[in-house]
Amino acid sequence: MTFTNIPEVRPGIVAVSRDCFPVTLSASRRAAIVRAYGEGLYECPITVEKEEDAVRAAADVRAAGCNALVVYLGNFGPETPETLLVQRFGGPCMILAAAEGDGDLIGGRGDAYCGVLNCSYNLGMRRLTAYIPPYPVVTAREAAGEIRAFLPVARALLGVRGLKIITFGPRPQDFFACNAPIRGLYELGVEIEENSELDLLVSYRAHAGDARIGEVCRDMAAELGESGVGYPELLPRMAQFELTLLDWAEEHRGAREYVAFADKCWPAFPKEFGFEPCYVNSRLASRGIPVACEVDIYGALSEYIGACVTGDAVTLLDINNSVPAALYDAEIRGRYPYALRDTFMGFHCGNTPSCKMCADRAVRYQLIQNRLLEDGGTPDFTRGTLEGDLAPSEITFFRLQCDSEGVLRSYIAEGEILPVRTGSFGGIGVFAVPEMARFYRHVLIEKRYPHHGAVAFSHSGRALYDVFRYLGIGDIAYNQPKSLPYPTENPFC
Repeated sequence: MTFTNIPEVRPGIVAVSRDCFPVTLSASRRAAIVRAYGEGLYECPITVEKEEDAVRAAADVRAAGCNALVVYLGNFGPETPETLLVQRFGGPCMILAAAEGDGDLIGGRGDAYCGVLNCSYNLGMRRLTAYIPPYPVVTAREAAGEIRAFLPVARALLGVRGLKIITFGPRPQDFFACNAPIRGLYELGVEIEENSELDLLVSYRAHAGDARIGEVCRDMAAELGESGVGYPELLPRMAQFELTLLDWAEEHRGAREYVAFADKCWPAFPKEFGFEPCYVNSRLASRGIPVACEVDIYGALSEYIGACVTGDAVTLLDINNSVPAALYDAEIRGRYPYALRDTFMGFHCGNTPSCKMCADRAVRYQLIQNRLLEDGGTPDFTRGTLEGDLAPSEITFFRLQCDSEGVLRSYIAEGEILPVRTGSFGGIGVFAVPEMARFYRHVLIEKRYPHHGAVAFSHSGRALYDVFRYLGIGDIAYNQPKSLPYPTENPFC
């Protein structure tokens, strides 16, 4: 089955020109950007000076298949037509402007530095949103770099607009923290389909004997290796479940292009299905189809945004436990530039893709559920987690959440997974985030975030921040340095 779940960004560039400046100035500077960028950037031949030009240019780039647009002020630019172009296009738009690069400040001066101010003002009057980079007045070579930085932002925005989140079951009794007011999803343009666990079970049973199960089993065995399979007899059950989810996604995405899941995974699931779903969840996440644990709808949304931004596998982890002082002293102190309280352990039962784990990862059993459901005896239906230490990596911990008042807010914190053995169970790693203790108290606790956070395995803060800004999120928190106290931070401590 082919399932494309991450948008492909097809950018175009349209130059604009104020009619009291030479139109050739904008057109030639646009061409220079296209040369600097190389393949993959569509050059619209229409230079926008008037409203009618904006209509024609928007139609041209759409006809060319563009789903993201660079509006380029090659000179001062006409504020009304250029903002109408943003409005007409409708998709993710970026504003760039020309730096004065050739030394001719009489016939060749474009005044685009000034023009961006009017463009921004007019966008505000029309209540339009566009991406404006940290410094938008650039040379052709710099413009090419800024356009490439815009692509992951555009990919996430397109993904969110085309996303349906499919859920199975209500949130577990003791995990109301993963609350999911639906209003916030609709404000973002995300669709949701909520189903019963019974619906999932019926569909799973209907897949018994599916002719594709053997092929999926072979793929699982190849991914895990001989030492990682753990319980070979479980593979057919897990393969059957994987096919159930993939078929449900294909059959239920409706008018949407992309899908993420948020499923109830305990306590009834392992008893009725005969295994834990964690390993299957990890496999779908590795393909850009997040399956969030414990019906964490905004966790699934956060994971999906991370997958779009990075083009890579992501995971969902508990911000789980502190690092013991003895482990810190033995493995971290003096080797890495982190205090003890900068470190913590990120954990989940076994949903992290195998490609982000150390080589000794394997399918095992869920210790906590085994205690709860099987009285700590020989594991049977609590098997199916993918366990092991997470591989060392740069990371970004982040979340987009709708709080209990219906307000969308977010956080982003960059850090790393340290190459330190945890000596624990589950899918787990030792994380280090600068000033984590203050961030934990004055963002995560103070703003009442749940215990789940999405994890991208790279430093992706810039793109995530720009995505959240474009989506209109007013509160984007981050791990502030000591020199910048939080509003709630006691100055006498």
